[in-house]
Amino acid sequence: MKVIICGAGQVGYGIAEQLSREDNEVSVIDTSAALITAITETLDVRGYVGHGAHPDMLAKAGADQADMIIAVTLHDEINIVACEVAHALFSVPTKIARIRDQSYLQPEYADLFSRENMSIDVTISPEVEVGKMVLRRIAFPGANDVVRFADDNISMLAIECMEDCPVINTPLHQLSSLFPDLIATVTGIYRNGLLIVPRSSDQLRTGDLAYVICQRQHARRTLGLFGHDEQEARRIIIAGAGNIGHYVASKIEELQPNTRVKIIEFDREKAVTASDLLSKTIVLNGSVVDQKILLQADIQDADLIVTLTNNDQTNILGAVMAKQLGCKSNLVLLNSTSFHDVTKSLGIDAFINPRAVTISRVLQHVRKGRIRSVYSVQKGSGEVIEAEALETSPLVGRMLRDLDLPDGIRIGAIYREGKVLRPDGSMKIKARDRVVLFAAADAVRDVEQLFRVSIQYF
Repeated sequence: MKVIICGAGQVGYGIAEQLSREDNEVSVIDTSAALITAITETLDVRGYVGHGAHPDMLAKAGADQADMIIAVTLHDEINIVACEVAHALFSVPTKIARIRDQSYLQPEYADLFSRENMSIDVTISPEVEVGKMVLRRIAFPGANDVVRFADDNISMLAIECMEDCPVINTPLHQLSSLFPDLIATVTGIYRNGLLIVPRSSDQLRTGDLAYVICQRQHARRTLGLFGHDEQEARRIIIAGAGNIGHYVASKIEELQPNTRVKIIEFDREKAVTASDLLSKTIVLNGSVVDQKILLQADIQDADLIVTLTNNDQTNILGAVMAKQLGCKSNLVLLNSTSFHDVTKSLGIDAFINPRAVTISRVLQHVRKGRIRSVYSVQKGSGEVIEAEALETSPLVGRMLRDLDLPDGIRIGAIYREGKVLRPDGSMKIKARDRVVLFAAADAVRDVEQLFRVSIQYF
């Protein structure tokens, strides 16, 4: 596949890294020569210094032969125009635009980006996606990651196995017999820096990060089964009143009226705006790394601090200071992957990687076959995939125990006619079933083949 990426910032770099790793032909355009030099020196991609919405730059990057353009610059208008130009002059089949400004995303303007009005196939709003993830992490404090599939009916939980985890050293197949009414399947294990797709005879160990696919309504029970019964935070402090911070605070006001929220925002103008727009949230103007401001926000009584500024170092330091001053737990937004492996030693309880959220949204449109949703884990080492089985799929009509599934694939749940089913050896996948599975990176191509659209389908 030939892909043009407009924007070589952190998001653009992450997408280019993933797509080039999969042997796609990737070209990157950015006005910054330094960013283009950095990306071409470290990745197997072509780089072009220039404006991503200009026809001559798109022509240089090979837009006339491109299968997809992904516009992820920091400016919505450039992303929109780049897609329009790619469509009008070069007939690029798939056009994806990053849209950050929430004014474009208001419900009353929902038709703005429809194909009838604009030549954009997919819009991605990282701020909204990250905000939703923050809310899920607040709702399930025992999980390291929470993602939804199958119209929000299926959840993927990343759960750390502590020393007191009741299910360690137990073969995975025994969990089904021990808890027969629990719709939950361990599909992946991250252990000592390696991602493993387990077999039914494998066991969990202390320190493992287990990727569990379960029915949404069974998420809390699943966390409890793994020894995580942390209570949901009722007193929350948010650092940063930008798009993400404001979105999270407004949703908490709407959905959890009994939760008390305070925001700390360094920029006075942003603080005033947030104070005007939010009805129940207290907004303080100051720095999250200022001990006086933290104490003014009653940090010692807070259940959780969520640091959502644009600066990773500020987010880390603010979260660490908050815990030292008595806050029970912290959740940190980290853009740079270089910090991810040292979070525990820094005193960070949990973190969110916004780049992974955006990359996952792009991947579902890159994947071939009837792929409905994708979530990338552990820097692209694996993916949780939701795919629809067609009549021609080799999965359909045979018992799961008789399927010769390629290595690196484990089915977690099946969504059929509004019901979530836990897979077992005697089950048969039917046409139109939506299958949620875990796949190692080198097995993703096999997943695409299993759910490919055959000519017989037509």
